[in-house]
Amino acid sequence: MSTASRVATPIPTAHPATGAATSLLDAYAPGARFLATPRRTLLAGGAGRQVPHGAQPVDQRVADSLAEAIDAGQRSPVVMGAIPFDHTEPAALSVPAALRTGPPLTSDPLIALPSPGPDSPGWQIRPVPEPEVYAKGVASAVERMWRGELSKVVLARTLELTSPGPLDVPAMLQRLARRDPSGYTFALPTGPGRTLIGASPELLVSRRGRHLVANPLAGSAPRSDDLAEDVRRAAALLESAKDLHEHAVVVDAVHQALAPYCSAMTVPPRPTLIRTATMWHLSTTVTGTLSDPDTSALTLACALHPTPAVCGTPTATARQVLTETEPFDRGFFTGMVGWGDAHGDGEWVVTIRCAEAEERTLRLYAGAGVVAASEPEAETAETAAKFRTFLSAVGAEL
Repeated sequence: MSTASRVATPIPTAHPATGAATSLLDAYAPGARFLATPRRTLLAGGAGRQVPHGAQPVDQRVADSLAEAIDAGQRSPVVMGAIPFDHTEPAALSVPAALRTGPPLTSDPLIALPSPGPDSPGWQIRPVPEPEVYAKGVASAVERMWRGELSKVVLARTLELTSPGPLDVPAMLQRLARRDPSGYTFALPTGPGRTLIGASPELLVSRRGRHLVANPLAGSAPRSDDLAEDVRRAAALLESAKDLHEHAVVVDAVHQALAPYCSAMTVPPRPTLIRTATMWHLSTTVTGTLSDPDTSALTLACALHPTPAVCGTPTATARQVLTETEPFDRGFFTGMVGWGDAHGDGEWVVTIRCAEAEERTLRLYAGAGVVAASEPEAETAETAAKFRTFLSAVGAEL
């Protein structure tokens, strides 16, 4: 195993072998678990040890499953998978018996090679809800904010894509990974014949030893193919009072949720920008030192979830509003995907820019943060821009 290892959390070498990461991407097949982060690339096959559903918190059930794997003689076990938006619902988590790991995709020169173009199979596209209905939901939420019921809610909509032939999930994963190799790309089974696939820009939280990092994103603007216009949009986002307020609400919530676990924290006073192939986002990198070294990355992730970036504030009211407004079950959308080991280290990512694939059907998800200054047409356009990440990977257009 010169280019991949069964050790769960390798430290990439200074000059990783060409192909060390892309070979894992190329080896993915439906039913396997693939996750690429800015720190590592992981590929697991086989059923492994499933983390059971139960009354205990999910982080405790994961810790128990990892301990059982160690007792059974497994070396350096790792949990991988997905947790739904409502993390009291069944998760799709497994401790794989065989795990291959490698360096991040960005360290592999072969990631720059183009992926095959999308097949463009003649998709049938059905929006749920229709854009006009979604805009009315935004307007209703804004009215409730002016009445003082809540400060923010994240409202989502979906696109249901139907293909005349079977889906090529490995090809979709290739295009997503090669388009944004510095992000968080994943393909994870969530049920018989179902795959959660996507490329998220947002780290919920990572832990390495006693050091934690959270990277909340809130406030967005679509990219432009014109360089001058793209720069103008980025600069406008950094000065947008509406987006800066939306971002500050999320950062404050992250700070408040993590502070009880930390002996020290650093929260920058102003956001910076990060970009994907389709979007600009306001970004703040929050760092901290854990008071208790036994606090796992997943425990921290559960303390954070759901942040105002995917739900709203106050949380209970926002959840009620989105439940009343969204005509679908979010499932794993705006939950979290990631990995964790028995030492508590791990990376957990917000499940956005994603789709659920099953046989010939894709369900795409996108949401927008609604605040009192929101305009329904602008929020509808933002969700359309966010859909572009996945639509481009499958050769479909709205």
